[in-house]
Amino acid sequence: MRVHHLDCGPMRPLGGRMIDGAGSVLRRARMVCHCLLVETESGLVLVDSGFGSADSDPARTSLPKQFRMLMNPLLDTGSTALAQVSRLGYDPSDVRHVVLTHLDLDHAGGLRDFPQAKVHVHGPELRAATAASDMRYRASQWAHGPDWACYETASGQDWFGFEAVRDLDGLPEEILLIPLGGHTTGHVGVAVSTGSGWLLHAGDAVFADGELATPPHCPPALRAFQRVMAVDNRARLRNQARLRALAARPEEIDIVAAHDPAGFDRHAGSD
Repeated sequence: MRVHHLDCGPMRPLGGRMIDGAGSVLRRARMVCHCLLVETESGLVLVDSGFGSADSDPARTSLPKQFRMLMNPLLDTGSTALAQVSRLGYDPSDVRHVVLTHLDLDHAGGLRDFPQAKVHVHGPELRAATAASDMRYRASQWAHGPDWACYETASGQDWFGFEAVRDLDGLPEEILLIPLGGHTTGHVGVAVSTGSGWLLHAGDAVFADGELATPPHCPPALRAFQRVMAVDNRARLRNQARLRALAARPEEIDIVAAHDPAGFDRHAGSD
C-alpha cells in the first residue's frame, strides 16, 4: 500500500534545544503533526487528522488560548489534511476512513473536514474523551456526529509481542491498532503493512527519535511535558521500553512519532 506522509499541524513553541535538541533555548522549536494517508482498495485511509480547517479560522477555532500560547501552532489552511489531500489530486470524499491514535485536540481537529469518513478509535479513548471536561479534548471537533467504529483491546500478544486489534470495520487486514496506553487512557499505535515491512505510527507514545535509541535520550522540556500530560506515566514508560525493542528491528518495523520532526523529515518526499 502506498503511504503519504503529511504534516497537518506545524507548531513552533519557545524552547529551542530544550524541545527539539537544536540551537538556542531562545529560538522557537520545531514540532510537527505527522499524519499518514494510505491508499487502499477501500479508499483513502487517514491516520490521525492534525488540525482542521476550522482550527485555522480564529472565529471558529476549537483550540484554547492557553494551548495556542504554549504551542504556537502555525494555523494555515494549506497545512490541513483536507488541503493536502486535494493537492495530491484526490477528492476529500475519497477519504473513507480516519484511524486515530487518540483524541487529543491536535490529532482530532481534522475530523470535521471528512464528515463522510468512518472514524476508527479505541473504546477506552472514546469513553475518556466524551466524559472529559479538560483542555486536551474538544467536543466541538466531533460535534458533527462521526460514524464511529469503536474497538476494545484484543486478548493475546499477536503482533511482535504486542496485543493487536485486528479486523477493523471496512479496512484491509494490513492495518491494525496496537494499544499503547499511558499518554491517554486509550492511546494506540496504528500499524500498517506496506508490503516491504511494517510502519508503526506510534502517536504520542514517544515524542522524539532519541527515545527509541539505546540508551534513550530526550530534550528535557519535552521529557517533562510528556510526564505532565500522561494519564499513566508508568504505563507510558513501559510502552516506550517495549517500543525500543521493536526499534532494534529496523529491517522489519519502522516507527514514527506524531510530533518528531526528524522522523517526519526522514519520510517526507519518499511517498
